[in-house]
Amino acid sequence: MINEAIRADLYRYSGESPSGKLLPALLIPGFRFMYIFRKAAEHPKKSIRGFLYRILLQFHSVVYGFQIPPSTSIGKGLYIGHWGTIIVNGKTIIGANCNLSPGVTIGQTNRGNNKGVPIIGSKVWIGTNAVVVGNVSIGDNVLIAPNSFVNISVPSNSLVVGNPATIVPKENATDGYIDFIFDPDHHP
Repeated sequence: MINEAIRADLYRYSGESPSGKLLPALLIPGFRFMYIFRKAAEHPKKSIRGFLYRILLQFHSVVYGFQIPPSTSIGKGLYIGHWGTIIVNGKTIIGANCNLSPGVTIGQTNRGNNKGVPIIGSKVWIGTNAVVVGNVSIGDNVLIAPNSFVNISVPSNSLVVGNPATIVPKENATDGYIDFIFDPDHHP
């Protein structure tokens, strides 16, 4: 029996019910990493399982280039489509049904008005080499374009482009970018 977060992550890759699909899906690097991440986060750090899953997570971090500590709060249905460096601060909060692309950095600012880490809403697509830093809030249904530098809060239903970030209101910002949205009320 797999937990709902793992079922949601798996659903995001195929749009199919996860029954019987777990083993083949473990061949997908993004899903494999998230499976181990969820298991590491599920078990206490000082337990045998927690220790073993954290070792596996560290190994897969090196292999895939994903640096996402198990302390990171990640909602159900995270999708990592490709290998490549992804760095997420362990204090970050990420909502449900989000996509991370290669080169993404979600980090901490250590001084100034934005000292802290981002809170990212649900249905957020973060493009290749985008950087989101500081104590900022990213609303729901937000597309952050590749190579954008975001150190300001972004309202829901927005497109973010450029460096410095420019916010463009857009009602269906992530349509066509986020596929197979997991909704626990409508999935087995």
